[in-house]
Amino acid sequence: MTTDPHFLFDQWLAEAADAEPNDPNAMALATVGADGQPSVRMVLLKGHDAGGFVFYTNLDSRKGGELDTANARAALLFHWKSLRRQVRIEGPVESVSAEEADAYFATRSRDSQLGAWASDQSRPLDARETFQARYEDMRIRFEGGDVPRPPRWSGFRVLPERIEFWLDRAHRLHERRLFVRGEEGWTEGLLYP
Repeated sequence: MTTDPHFLFDQWLAEAADAEPNDPNAMALATVGADGQPSVRMVLLKGHDAGGFVFYTNLDSRKGGELDTANARAALLFHWKSLRRQVRIEGPVESVSAEEADAYFATRSRDSQLGAWASDQSRPLDARETFQARYEDMRIRFEGGDVPRPPRWSGFRVLPERIEFWLDRAHRLHERRLFVRGEEGWTEGLLYP
């Protein structure tokens, strides 16, 4: 047993990287709009440490708008089916720094960088050809030079308050370990399956 959920998460993510055929860093991200309507979608974890779990997006997307509120909170779910494990994370959300967003954006493929400029993520699109034409315009615009990070593209960090590790067991007698962050650090307990 460990009292450090980040250490356990690192172990599980490393095992998932060895076992999962595609995107072991894929996570479901749940947010809630101002109207109380929940929304969930898959995103990719792009960084994590004791400070939180980081992902990137267009700030004008639905998730960007839902996280850029006075009550910016989110839930994450990692599900590694081949390992029969999942991790649930809940907590408030903060924006990453411009320097952190710039550094990550620079690691993306050029096509992904150009796509970030061409896309009005989550907005209605009249035809796929419109997006392809915008992509081609961006390719020409930035030809021969670096592609800077678009001003409305950045990242968020989920600051975990609760992290639950779920391990499948025979006959639905699963193992659930819950870590809760308090003023004195993390406490750990078990939950009934």
